[in-house]
Amino acid sequence: MGTNEILGMDAYSPAEIEEKVEKLGVKKANTPPLASFMLSMVAGGSIGLGAMYYCIVISDPTLGFAASRLLGGLVFCLGLALVLIAGAELFTGNNLIAMAWADGKVGTGAMLRNWTRVWFGNLVGTLVLVFLVYMAHHTDLNGGRVGLAVLQTAAAKAAKPMVTVFFAGILCNMLVCLAVWLAMAGRTVTDKILGLMLPVSAFVAAGFEHSIANMYYFGMALALKATGHVPEGFDDSAITLLGAMHNIIPATLGNIVGGSGFVGIVYYVIYRKGFGAKPAPAPEPALAGGSVMEAQGAVVKAQH
Repeated sequence: MGTNEILGMDAYSPAEIEEKVEKLGVKKANTPPLASFMLSMVAGGSIGLGAMYYCIVISDPTLGFAASRLLGGLVFCLGLALVLIAGAELFTGNNLIAMAWADGKVGTGAMLRNWTRVWFGNLVGTLVLVFLVYMAHHTDLNGGRVGLAVLQTAAAKAAKPMVTVFFAGILCNMLVCLAVWLAMAGRTVTDKILGLMLPVSAFVAAGFEHSIANMYYFGMALALKATGHVPEGFDDSAITLLGAMHNIIPATLGNIVGGSGFVGIVYYVIYRKGFGAKPAPAPEPALAGGSVMEAQGAVVKAQH
């Protein structure tokens, strides 16, 4: 037996991850509402911190497109690392509750209530962070280019057609839930952080749509617009509450399809219904002239 087997340092297998995710889904669905909402606020703030970090990187005009996207995606990983390791309730990650739902361990009503409560908790958490970051004059950094990066990000997202946002939301949460899946394979904090980095940085670099991160971008952009902190000549006409809803609603729906459908249900079918299905025990072979117990009794008598 190897050292890894004795000490348990191997990564969890995909079938073991599926079982862990199901159990965690049941736990999340049954978390008391107040605790769940507060954990959701923490998650919203955590993802907002990742988005804030991302805007610092892309505010540097000396970086090329690929370099700024790659580095920005890597620093954005702060958000999901805080959620998974420090503990919080993130809407996009909670879409994996669909695995427990598919196995009949969580009802439809309980799953939808959790998603709704966590989505609104994430919203409140991001808006609280927006207030704190705004009051700290963070967007004044780099000669105001950080604020400009926020405005440009929000304006570009608001200008996308809703169908485009929907499909970008699917791809985003496929990668986010795969990041959660890889992190669940790890046994240490280092394992988990390394596991989530590539999928998360990929969705950020590719410009896919994360409904909760977008709450931060739009919240901060709306705050800057309302207080007159928009550079002269910048077209902020798309940055409105309606523009935010135009993006966040289809992004949310796409996130549900990508996370619960393309990751949760697919892996459930593979590892629970496929490899995880336990075959019925084979019947014991009957012996001619009597049962197995009778044959064992005859052997005992013969020995005496």
